[in-house]
Amino acid sequence: MTETETEADVRRAAEAAEKARLLFARPWAFAKGAADLADLPSVDGAEIAFAGRSNVGKSSLINAIVDQQGLARTSNTPGRTQELNYFVPAVLNERSKKTERMTSGAPREAVDMGLSIVDMPGYGFAQAPKSQVEDWTRLVFDYLRGRPNLRRVYVLIDARHGLKKVDTDVLDLLDKAAVSYQIVLTKADKIAREVDGKPIAAMVAATADAIRKRPAAHPIIRVTSSEKGWGMDELRSEIAFFAA
Repeated sequence: MTETETEADVRRAAEAAEKARLLFARPWAFAKGAADLADLPSVDGAEIAFAGRSNVGKSSLINAIVDQQGLARTSNTPGRTQELNYFVPAVLNERSKKTERMTSGAPREAVDMGLSIVDMPGYGFAQAPKSQVEDWTRLVFDYLRGRPNLRRVYVLIDARHGLKKVDTDVLDLLDKAAVSYQIVLTKADKIAREVDGKPIAAMVAATADAIRKRPAAHPIIRVTSSEKGWGMDELRSEIAFFAA
């Protein structure tokens, strides 16, 4: 008996969910920070990156995706992420296993699972000297243009404010470089109590219309809330797809 199209879709969805569960069931660890292109790790395995304006909630979203508070540093001060920060799946080393009972901050050993999550410096406003902000912005743009194993960039947009000119400038760059990207609306709980509320639907529609003709844009817009957990399962499944 052959599998129907509906049954195949259900099977593929279940397989994707299981792959995501296994990927994020293990702890994740900070691997390294790169303040310059020369500091980037070798081009091994896939990378997915999170980009967005300063204070859009990148670190909070990454922590929510991996279900590990404190992995990516969060701050109320825009511009605190000054490097390309790499996070990878990890395992407890033997020493950590012995000390984990006594400390919540046990060291972890990074392992190669064929996928890295990259937390990029926020673009736009930052409470730092202009020259430093320019250095961070140049690093971001150079990375986006020249990383061959970069599979997708998740461009985070505050659901309360929508796309700004500085965002569309980044989308222009991604389109020109033919780097696949997907819009993720953050802080959706700040405008609606339910993930399918009318204010959110209106923002999704407006954003979809704005990116409709952009060649490198993924058509599906994700709605998230790090505080409420909205959209995390969908993002985990998408990210797991890029893992080896």
